[in-house]
Amino acid sequence: MATKSFAEYYHQETKYSPKGLAKNQRQIDPTKQPIPFKEYIKGDTIDLKQYISKKNEDKIYETEADKNLQKLSKLLYYTNGVTALIPYNTPLLLRASPSAGGLYPTEIYIIANNFEGLEDGIYNFQVRNHSLIRFWDKNVWEALKKSCFEHPSFDKSNLSIVLTGIFFRSSWRYEDRAYRRILLDTGHLLGNLILYSTFIDKYATLIGTFNDDKVNDLLWLDKSEEVALAVINFSDQKLEQTDNRVLASSIDKEKHYNNDLILDFHNSTKIDRLIALNTKEEEIKNKFTLAFAETLNLTPINWNNQLEKTIINRRSTRTFSGDAITSKELSQLLSFTYDPSSYEDQGFDPNPDFFDLSIIQTYIAVTDVEGLEDGCYYYSSDKKELKQIRFKNFRAELCYLCLGQELGRDAGVVFFHTINLPKAIEKYGERAYRYTHIDAGNLGQKLNLACMKLGLGVSGIAGFFDDQVNELLGIPETEAVLYITVIGRPVKTQY
Repeated sequence: MATKSFAEYYHQETKYSPKGLAKNQRQIDPTKQPIPFKEYIKGDTIDLKQYISKKNEDKIYETEADKNLQKLSKLLYYTNGVTALIPYNTPLLLRASPSAGGLYPTEIYIIANNFEGLEDGIYNFQVRNHSLIRFWDKNVWEALKKSCFEHPSFDKSNLSIVLTGIFFRSSWRYEDRAYRRILLDTGHLLGNLILYSTFIDKYATLIGTFNDDKVNDLLWLDKSEEVALAVINFSDQKLEQTDNRVLASSIDKEKHYNNDLILDFHNSTKIDRLIALNTKEEEIKNKFTLAFAETLNLTPINWNNQLEKTIINRRSTRTFSGDAITSKELSQLLSFTYDPSSYEDQGFDPNPDFFDLSIIQTYIAVTDVEGLEDGCYYYSSDKKELKQIRFKNFRAELCYLCLGQELGRDAGVVFFHTINLPKAIEKYGERAYRYTHIDAGNLGQKLNLACMKLGLGVSGIAGFFDDQVNELLGIPETEAVLYITVIGRPVKTQY
């Protein structure tokens, strides 16, 4: 297939196919598995454990510094803190956000500027012992602001978080397809981060437009191994979204591919100057015009102040029973994932930041939902409509599409997030690949948490037969499948 951009080339090269997997005889070397933590030899350590300990959970702190550190400690814990432990010979520390293969490629950095409780500088979140290490003691706020092209949220904030991805943590297992998984995993973290921010009385502003090399240099990253993927600022009030929050990179039609597909493709997505967006919008409102549209009355989930408990208890389900889920449960999943305005009275941000949800499409394969015919549906989130485009039960096919995983066969419903990749690139350049995969991971995390709250089982799947998904479910060939989320009745409690 001829491709016009590096993103299309990368996506094509990293597709899974039955023949391709059969030919791949590579054996994973367990002795080379990377450690999912970053360690610093030097730096000042700030212990945050006391602020999340059970004995202090009702403690009211008196100083502004302690109040700030308590909020920050909770934010980091419920974003990606250690929430469980599996006692292997080398204990596996499970975190608040899911990660493909438990490899956790995303790192969290904190930049402080006149933030009472933290000295100015740059900090890394040390997940293993829930602490911060200040490895740079200079104020870099203005430098970060300039690197983000003077984004106005810096004038309303004194704390910024940068999420980075470490390539080898994921590519050790998933090879070149790892970049997709790193972006999805970063989206999972972002989902928790943005959801929880209002519960510490902060609003998160997501920034996708920044000079990559300057931000990477600011964090002292080895750019061949680790790169910045998103910047998030925190303010006391919701800020108006600005035009320069998400802008485009150039399009690398020459595909400057040397010998490292992930690194070379990532480099093609970088920005070093502002490029005007192609503002021509893809018309998606009248998609599948001949299909019957059923308008849904979505039912909000009553969270009952249990977001924290839900995040702690979230685990990827390993086995489904194959039993049906109810149409009300499906309605609740759609409500929490796509209709945030219904949750303002429960403390959530009614308009949480994404990069651009308007270019992400949702398809739903129904295999056992009470009151809903089996088949594949297109979901229009703006109209709250389901349009049936395939009319059969796909249990066997879903197992096959998910690389033989029985989770696909036994799920009651399966969500597919897709984009029209050429159109997305036309708008955002190569950087579209970043934006859309991170957004898909963010949506997937909202589905994860909604399922946990409802007592449903759920698992995100980033490994699937790409072209066969489109073919079997009736998804247009122009659309790239980003992420699959399988949902069903769990057989038993999972650790």
